[in-house]
Amino acid sequence: MAIETFTIKVPESALADLKRRLKDARWPDEIANERWERGTNLAYLRALVAYWQDGYDWRKEEAALNRLPQFKLALDGLGIHFVHVRGKGPRPFPLIISHGWPGSFVEMRRLIPLLADPAAHGGKAEDAFDVVVPSLPGYGFSDAPRAAGMSPSAVAALWVRLMAALGYARFGAQGGDWGAAISSAIGLDHPRQLIGLHLNFIAGRFLLGGTINEPAEDEIAAAYLAELRRWWDAEGGYNHEHSTKPQTLGYALNDSPLGLAAWIVEKFHRWSDCAGDPNRLFGRDELLTNVMIYWMGANITASMRLYYESRERPLRLSRDSRVSAPTAVALFPKEIPLPPRPLAERGYNIRRWTEMPRGGHFAAMEQPELLADDIRAFFRELR
Repeated sequence: MAIETFTIKVPESALADLKRRLKDARWPDEIANERWERGTNLAYLRALVAYWQDGYDWRKEEAALNRLPQFKLALDGLGIHFVHVRGKGPRPFPLIISHGWPGSFVEMRRLIPLLADPAAHGGKAEDAFDVVVPSLPGYGFSDAPRAAGMSPSAVAALWVRLMAALGYARFGAQGGDWGAAISSAIGLDHPRQLIGLHLNFIAGRFLLGGTINEPAEDEIAAAYLAELRRWWDAEGGYNHEHSTKPQTLGYALNDSPLGLAAWIVEKFHRWSDCAGDPNRLFGRDELLTNVMIYWMGANITASMRLYYESRERPLRLSRDSRVSAPTAVALFPKEIPLPPRPLAERGYNIRRWTEMPRGGHFAAMEQPELLADDIRAFFRELR
């Protein structure tokens, strides 16, 4: 398995095509939607797209991303893209960090240096990590699966092989969103390889039989299930579409950068601790660079298939199917509803449970210092 150096280089023709599509976009109308209650706000998106056309500099962002050491490795015929930053310290600890949807490896670019070189950022050199951040299959610059079955468990198996190819027989795992599911699957299916697990999200339905449609087994689960169902009723339309008909939606999002940006940026508005203004928290460049990863890779359809595959093959965490590795959970206040600790402990060996003062679903982008501090503190005892 040859590991090859990877450099991002988007053709000028692709950038010109994007400009043309943005210029010729056909905009919808809108009725009262100041708080984004009906979806992405029209005035906000018009301003963001105007900046995308005339102010955003992809080449500058591309150069910044290329300062990260990036590679590709073929696993089962799929080229897997990943960032690999070796730690600066006496004994760097190997850690694989997995992103989710609608994120990408770009989410981790401010977190990586805090973990790989803690001494340069107010920490201690002995807390350094060798950081591996792969792009999920069908995301970023990783190849899209060519057959059904790429569930979180299947991705977890690829990650174990990736880490072995890099010389890490045992390692830690971290993740939010799908990254949390994939990291949990490593713990379920590959317990000998996993030293410890750090999560900033738990998909609660995996503790409820893999779905929110089954009855709860007791009062603790019932109370959480009621909260989760309320959230899904108000916010879960995207998930139902991804889980049932990703191909149909994919035609529209793969063809329209306007539609793609609206679909993705809405989640950065709704799921983050941004007080209603994602520009203030993330900045327009950061938001658009994440969108560009999906647009230039033409992989939005492939990314949504992970929801379908998970619906077909859900994780099931329970007292009888439990992650045995020591587990830490960092709870950010604007996150999608997380299970209470007693319920989480049925599926995980919880050793650390931290309630954060601020932040939301995109923790590595929103609060990288808080997240890095918690990761360092947890793995310090496992080195």
